[in-house]
Amino acid sequence: MLGKFFKRLEHDLGAPIEVRGFGSGWFSGFFALLFAVCGFGMVVALRYPGWFSTPELQAVKDWQGFRGMVHVFLLIAYGLSLLSLLLRPRKALGATALVIAVVAALIGGANVQPAETHDWGVFFGIDFFVVNLLATGFMFAPIERMFPHREGQRLFRIEWREDLFYYLISSMMVQLFAFLALAPQAYVNAHTGSWDQFRQWVANLPWAVQFLAAIVLSDLFQYWYHRVFHRVPFLWGFHAVHHSAKAMDWLAGARMHFVEIVLLRGVTSLPLFTLGFAPSVLQAYIGFVYVYSSLLHANLKGDFDGLGHWLATPRFHHWHHGLEDEAIDVNFAIHLPLLDKLFGTFFLPPGRWPQNYGVPEQVPQGYWAQAKYPFVRKIT
Repeated sequence: MLGKFFKRLEHDLGAPIEVRGFGSGWFSGFFALLFAVCGFGMVVALRYPGWFSTPELQAVKDWQGFRGMVHVFLLIAYGLSLLSLLLRPRKALGATALVIAVVAALIGGANVQPAETHDWGVFFGIDFFVVNLLATGFMFAPIERMFPHREGQRLFRIEWREDLFYYLISSMMVQLFAFLALAPQAYVNAHTGSWDQFRQWVANLPWAVQFLAAIVLSDLFQYWYHRVFHRVPFLWGFHAVHHSAKAMDWLAGARMHFVEIVLLRGVTSLPLFTLGFAPSVLQAYIGFVYVYSSLLHANLKGDFDGLGHWLATPRFHHWHHGLEDEAIDVNFAIHLPLLDKLFGTFFLPPGRWPQNYGVPEQVPQGYWAQAKYPFVRKIT
């Protein structure tokens, strides 16, 4: 019964564009679901702060207008879900949004008070997931609709559920991933007391200089990390999961094996956390990377033949994901194509885009099957 309902919901979300017109109830149902999920997530974070709340976002939740915003989210979800139920013959979207909003109200709504929880020293960042989803989703989803590279690509294209689940896992497991990734930094800092004078010199540099230096250093480390994952057969099994996406949009960048997430964050953040960069620079860089990664994978048109030689653009990075022979092992840089030019991996034919995306090998579908894939694949 429940499985049948979720199939109806998936079918309704992926409805053809021609039946999504104004007055069909699809847009009201979709936005009702979005506001309901976000409102529910924030209510859960407020009720169980010890388990589902990210400490770095506490200042946001302490803001006087935060609970009012949650209340507005739930009211919007109620109103739009009822409108969708009235207008739309298929009721899955509106009904799902209404149920989620009602459950959020039943567990306390915007006036929910923290419940006593056992502090295990572990949290799952559901609020971090909501903030990321709102920030990047509201930023890129409309832009992709207005300026798409592939005209007919749906918002809910094939494999969108998998990529959204990857987005959820990477956000909610932010503490665990950060702990594993920062372990090398803690060791280096503890055994390099002689670097303190250099760290102080870095910390005294102007903020903008530190930020630009962080981009260059992390890109240099990530470039070689990226090439190693393409060259070493066992490591390629992890990276193949990321490349297995057959369509490119802002959400496709979230598809990344958890082992690669830990290793990538550990390697690229090593110079930033051990060389004395200011905490505000590191926080700004992390936010910049989240947005820029979504931009590079986005379904956005624009050839940028000149700019693409100096700054990574969607077309530059799409060639890295291309399935054509000429797209193999090119464009490893995340921000600065100059690195690819220096090391002989730059490829950006004027005005051309790859025709297909993915990998030649058969990567299974589904999060858990892909999590297991690098350990069971046959290395040839």
